[in-house]
Amino acid sequence: MDSMRIEILNPKAKVLLKNLADMDLIKIKGENESLSFMNLLMKLRSKSDSALSLSEISKEVEVVRKSRYDD
Repeated sequence: MDSMRIEILNPKAKVLLKNLADMDLIKIKGENESLSFMNLLMKLRSKSDSALSLSEISKEVEVVRKSRYDD
């Protein structure tokens, strides 16, 4: 599967793309999907005083694994 980013200059092209999507030849994804995820990440990161270190992340992963597999 190939992905492309297309800038639509003429509204008639949008109709053509929608027709192709209706025929299941292409799939149209909005920019909002990736932007909303990035916005969420930026929002979460802005609330953090500092980034977690690798050792802190490893400790948290081990705690979760232990609780998951001990049950």
